[in-house]
Amino acid sequence: MPDTHQLNDLIARRWSPRSYNGREIETWKLRTLFDAAIWAASCFGEEPWRYICAPRTDKEQFDRLLGLLVEKNQQWARDAGALAISVAKKTFTHNNAPNRFAVHDIGTAFGQLSLQAVALGLQVHGMGGFDAARTRAEFAIPGDFEVGAAFAIGYLDGDGVPPAGRKRRPLSETVFTGAWGSPASFAP
Repeated sequence: MPDTHQLNDLIARRWSPRSYNGREIETWKLRTLFDAAIWAASCFGEEPWRYICAPRTDKEQFDRLLGLLVEKNQQWARDAGALAISVAKKTFTHNNAPNRFAVHDIGTAFGQLSLQAVALGLQVHGMGGFDAARTRAEFAIPGDFEVGAAFAIGYLDGDGVPPAGRKRRPLSETVFTGAWGSPASFAP
């Protein structure tokens, strides 16, 4: 586990594996994951997130989503228990003004879904390596929506332990105070 101060165990155990065991995900667990996502905070309570999801039990739709991924991602994602693609509504419903926070909000929802997955014994791997234009066309996604990211959900193949030596950029290079590049006092 990462050596961090008081980090929640779910956060410490979350990672993006590329090795799933092909096990089907229970329907209640999928429902719980997306429930976690929809309870995320969003600007004006817009809830801009939408998802296209296919559990492996729906072979036709699973293969359809798998076919949208780049070949390198297909090689490992074919063993996931479900595949999904996030989509964000680009305008506010109450006034049709642009919602520049929509992609931020679906990222927050993805984070909550990912942590809920860990709590249920699953892991999620987000992917940019897929054909967003083809996704839009194949699923007739309206122009008012932005295709977000693809992701795989599943049970891990192997021991389920994150790789040793995982690192993140230090806080001193991430959190600033006063001026860009000036580390915050709590970020040594």
